[in-house]
Amino acid sequence: MSDDSYTPPEVWTWEGDSGGQFASINRPVAGATHDKDLPTGAHPFQLYSLATPNGVKVTVMFEELLAAGHAGAEYDAWPIRIVDGDQFGSGFVDINPNSKIPALVDHTGDAPLRVFESGSILIHLAEKFGAFLAPEGPARTETLNWLMWQMGSAPYLGGGFGHFYAYAPEKWKYPIDRFTMETKRQLDVLDRQLAERRYIAGDDYTIADMAIWPWYGQLVLGRLYDAATFLDAESYTHVMDWAHRIDARGAVQRGRMVNRTFGEPEMQLHERHAAEDFETRTQDKIGDGEG
Repeated sequence: MSDDSYTPPEVWTWEGDSGGQFASINRPVAGATHDKDLPTGAHPFQLYSLATPNGVKVTVMFEELLAAGHAGAEYDAWPIRIVDGDQFGSGFVDINPNSKIPALVDHTGDAPLRVFESGSILIHLAEKFGAFLAPEGPARTETLNWLMWQMGSAPYLGGGFGHFYAYAPEKWKYPIDRFTMETKRQLDVLDRQLAERRYIAGDDYTIADMAIWPWYGQLVLGRLYDAATFLDAESYTHVMDWAHRIDARGAVQRGRMVNRTFGEPEMQLHERHAAEDFETRTQDKIGDGEG
């Protein structure tokens, strides 16, 4: 199929499987497809997620809070296997009607509180624990500027570049060129920002770094879409230095593992219920890497 062979109909109708990886989970309607309750553990925070970039944001935040001494941030993390359609179970849809990971239930108040969208979860936890987000003033505004930048920009990286470069059933020049150009522009935005700052929003490590690194840091480190060489990632020297700096943090290394059901077996911790889980996991627990 050539790039110019499709003429959109007057009214679009869904024809089922569109091809490509993850096609089976895409559909034009919302809501639950089946009844399935969610498990609940012993801790006040119940996280339902997967170690995609959006999921890693939140598990890194939890692990950073615990590393900083916030014992009240203990959490249970349950895998939502999106390829299997877990996100369309009735229990998950109840806490996130958008059927996207991650989703959190906070049991610290008088009634369970659902929190969905990764950026919202980061703000919620930062405010609850008074950590990684200034309570007021210019530093808070700058952090939120970059958090919102990530939320608006990453869909062009993931659903745009990542989809057409790595997952689409055919390689089409126009969308790959279009989204490659945009991805490189975004990397240049970050590179210029980091040229004079240690972290995204300034001198302090914040939820902006936790939101941006799982996407753009892992991209330049070669962990997303096998595209680092294609994008000439090494040329973004300030982004690369920042990516390595964040990657070296113990809490980030742990956060990457939580709810990971794919990739290297030694990097997988399907469920997380206590800090000891990182040391006591076994090959039997983590399976064969296929999730």
